[in-house]
Order: sequence, then C-alpha cells, then structure tokens
Amino acid sequence: MSGLLDLLNSPMGKQLISGVAGQTGQSESGTANLLSMAMPVLMGAMKRNAATPEGAQGLMSALSSKHDGGILDNLGGLFGGGVDQSVMDDGAGILGHILGNKQPQVQNALSQKSGIDAGSVANILKVAAPLLMGVLGKQAKQQNVTDANGIGDVLGGLLGGGSNAGQQQSLIESFLDSDGDGSILDDVAGMVLGGNKSSGGLGGLLGGLFGK
Repeated sequence: MSGLLDLLNSPMGKQLISGVAGQTGQSESGTANLLSMAMPVLMGAMKRNAATPEGAQGLMSALSSKHDGGILDNLGGLFGGGVDQSVMDDGAGILGHILGNKQPQVQNALSQKSGIDAGSVANILKVAAPLLMGVLGKQAKQQNVTDANGIGDVLGGLLGGGSNAGQQQSLIESFLDSDGDGSILDDVAGMVLGGNKSSGGLGGLLGGLFGK
C-alpha cells in the first residue's frame, strides 16, 4: 500500500468507501469522489503539522497510544451497526487539530467541488480522519518508525505512491499553503474551487493522483 491511490482502490478501500457511504447516506460514487479529494488534503495537512518537532512528536504519541492501525482490522464491525459516536468524536478532534479554524472553509470547498452538502461532508470527514490515522499508524508500525523524524517520510510515502511522488507531494504542500502565509484558506478556495486545472491547481493534481 504505497499511497492513498492504492488504499482507495484496494479491497479495504472499497469496504471503507461503502461503509462511509452507508453511514452518511451518500452514494458510493459520490463518497469515493469526495474521499479522493479530501484524503490527500487531510494527509497533506498532517504532513505540514509534522514539519515542526512539536507537531511530529504529538502525531507520534497519538499513533503509539491510540491509532496503531487496529481500527482497520475490523471495518465490518465498525460499520456494521453504524459508526460509534466515540469514533466520530475522535474524528472531530483530529480534524480540529490538523485543520484548525480553517475546517469550515475546507468542508465548504469540498462540498461545492463534490456536490455533497457541507453537513454530510463534515460527517464523512469525521469518519475518514480516524481511518486515515489508522492507515498512518499501520504504515509506521510496518516500517518500524519509532521517533518523530521518521513520521514525515511515512506521510510523504502515502502522499506519493507513484513514479512522480515527489512532484505530487510538493503540489499538495503548495496547495495547502500556496502563498506561504501559513493559511490554507486562500489556497482551498482558489485551487479546489478555482477550476483552472491547466495551471496545476487541485483539479489537475487530483486527476494525476486518482486518474479521473
């Protein structure tokens, strides 16, 4: 599982998409489309947070204490009777941490781009965030990452996962803060919704990442 593309196309990814769709009452195709846009953004935001020693240490501590990948071992149980409120609350906490006060704008941008209402987008992201942390935790465990220095490499690998991984990774990083002001708001509004794919905006990036 070298990248997010492989994850979403894998049997586990299809189960994840089906479960999230059932939980939120959205179509599987719409959910898959939204996740293909949202997951690189969330992973890119995690990578930005992990760029500081404090952020990387906080992420490592969350992975070792709670998000070791175990959530992925029983997706049938997770989605069988509806996702437990504690998982949703955990997802809300993760989103608040990595997106901060830009969370509503990110959700609205994804809503407009995907055609799914913002409330459903928020719920899908709350389910997706703990699963994404589980993916990260499982990868970290498989690669024997034990310190904060290695977590950025794991994130980079998940964001890449292709022959032009470095290019994709830098595109996502520039998308998250294209003007270098530390705010992803302008970039989400301008690049998710801008529609100018020829200039290498998120539309073009996601076309390259997910082959759509």
